[in-house]
Amino acid sequence: MRDAPVAVPAPVAVPAPVAVSAAGESVDEDAAGRRLGARIREIRTARRLTLVQLAAATELSHPFLSQLERGLAQPSLASLRRIAVALETSPIELIAASDPTADAPGTIEVQRAGDGVLPEGFAAGAARMLAHGARAFHPLVVEADVCEPGERYTHTDEEFVYVVSGGIRIELDDQSFDLAEGDSLYYPGGTTHRWWSPDGTRYRLLVVKSAGRAR
Repeated sequence: MRDAPVAVPAPVAVPAPVAVSAAGESVDEDAAGRRLGARIREIRTARRLTLVQLAAATELSHPFLSQLERGLAQPSLASLRRIAVALETSPIELIAASDPTADAPGTIEVQRAGDGVLPEGFAAGAARMLAHGARAFHPLVVEADVCEPGERYTHTDEEFVYVVSGGIRIELDDQSFDLAEGDSLYYPGGTTHRWWSPDGTRYRLLVVKSAGRAR
């Protein structure tokens, strides 16, 4: 059961990494928007949802979602999260689909310290993508000190979490686990989950998500 939705700000252009390549170079925002819209439409149709049903689930307007799928509008980060929740995928998977390297899964990619930082507002704390495009999995680093449980997520992606430093409490469906530095946890797609710091101590996680495809 998902938490009650929150108010969503007016759609705005999604900043890097949508508008910036993995190498930090400027890219065609229109092309990125088309890739993002196409991926949203692909997942929606695979879920057998109409635009009207998706609009009701996200509390976003039907015309806006229609424009978004055609690459004629860009969502705010909050809107993108709500779309991801409604489609049972993850925001990171949608952002990865809009990356300019999305059509080159066989390329070698080197990430330097500081590369791949996701825009503020993507998640509580800071997050950094460690690979872009249509990879078999999406690794990222998450740092935060959030001490209150936040929104629950459910998506088709399998997920692996390794605690680099600090500690978290992670809730999976009706179970919860306390993980300390060096601990790790895997859970299959379809598992409702959220995590937080039980004592407010800053934590650093390596999160690896499978590139789940719509089923």
